[in-house]
Amino acid sequence: MPTRRRYLVAAVSAALAGCGFTVEERTVTGDSGGTPTGGGPSTGSTRTGSPATPLTVSTSAFEDGETIPSEYTGAGADRSPPLTVESVPEDGETLALVVDDPDANGFVHWLLWNVPATVDEIPADVPQGETVPALDGARQGTNGFGELGYRGPLPPEGDGPHTYRFTMSAVSTTLDLDAGAERGALESALAENVLDTHRITGEFER
Repeated sequence: MPTRRRYLVAAVSAALAGCGFTVEERTVTGDSGGTPTGGGPSTGSTRTGSPATPLTVSTSAFEDGETIPSEYTGAGADRSPPLTVESVPEDGETLALVVDDPDANGFVHWLLWNVPATVDEIPADVPQGETVPALDGARQGTNGFGELGYRGPLPPEGDGPHTYRFTMSAVSTTLDLDAGAERGALESALAENVLDTHRITGEFER
């Protein structure tokens, strides 16, 4: 086995004549509502923790800082991208992931936690739902669209490229946090339990 290694406004357009709804991220100038998990700048590869055993997250879907392919966005198939995790600290018990958009005041696209630290590959197209059986029952939280699991980038048309952050944390324990929790609850549960963090970014515009 390999070594374990952006005031938010969400504009909701409800088509009551049908059954569905469409939500787009909206960006307004104003203060950030909080510090994203992992902290640091909104672009580029960022990490915390011990440089001797750096946690690393990567994806075969796109290069760090480059364009996210349409199939992993709300403009395409809206599949979650595959992620590879390496160099999880030896005392790490689980992994937690936050995917957000700092250009929309940290609009949340995915919350995932209690992934076993032994997992080195999070597959593409993780289904929405409270838990992920393929990841030993890892739990998913409520994203900015009000849904459980992954929803891909969908910035306003003509708004220019938004940056999307994929922040992975190695956690020293299994979090006692119910599925469906929102970002604030996840961050509170992670407090003092994060051993190392690594972030990659991707961009997308419509």
